Amino acid sequence: MRNPLMCAVLMALSVNSMAQGAAPAQVEVRFDHPEKFRDASLDSNGYERGADDYVMKTLTQYLQKLGQRYLPPGQQLVIDIRDIDLAGRFEPWHSRAYDVRFMRDITWPSIDLTYTLNQPGKPAVVAQEHVSDKMYLSRPGRAASSNDRLYAEKAMLDEWFRTRFAARPAS
Repeated sequence: MRNPLMCAVLMALSVNSMAQGAAPAQVEVRFDHPEKFRDASLDSNGYERGADDYVMKTLTQYLQKLGQRYLPPGQQLVIDIRDIDLAGRFEPWHSRAYDVRFMRDITWPSIDLTYTLNQPGKPAVVAQEHVSDKMYLSRPGRAASSNDRLYAEKAMLDEWFRTRFAARPAS
């Protein structure tokens, strides 16, 4: 009984995707000299500049997920990240907390980026932006108790992406 049901669901999905006709939206994320980023590492080892692989991989996957959610089919978005400053700071003078990022209202997240949006039948849109969230600690729904180490950056990128690229209903 499962097989006919599964076949019916798969057929409905394939018919729906063929009816749309356009290729799915794509998001490509590139990092420009991540070794020079101000603060893009969750590892307190040495308190050095630069980005770690976990941060780059997680932000890439999240931006691609936002593209699937907000970009209309057929659009292509290329995001070049030029600098990252994660929320919070390591404060090595705290005993037994040398690997903890302390979140303060003066340590908000920010990302410098350039993007190129290609849309079928329209000229490419190219822009350079400084995305930041100075109010990251007081936003509702941004629980500090979250076990996601990049929750503040993801919430900031979600708001930015939705504002810039979410399909607007025709008026």
